[in-house]
Amino acid sequence: IIMKSEELISRVAEALGKTKAEAKVTIREVFGVVKTAVNSGEDVSIVDFGSFKKGTRAARNGVNPATGAKIQIEEKTVVKFKPSTKFFD
Repeated sequence: IIMKSEELISRVAEALGKTKAEAKVTIREVFGVVKTAVNSGEDVSIVDFGSFKKGTRAARNGVNPATGAKIQIEEKTVVKFKPSTKFFD
């Protein structure tokens, strides 16, 4: 099951007793702060949730599924998330 942003906003609004508009602003600001920090090379750790950090995915060989031709996939910058030990508790 994939939770879309509107569902997340609704759940947060209900949990906090706020309007959806207020929850939307809060969620977007939190994600914006995390995004800006990680993009600038900072690691972000949220206690009892997990940590985000910038990493790279190495270049590798791949296959074009439409043609079966071998292709070279370039190195890519990615965001890595590591859940805390309490994440699933």
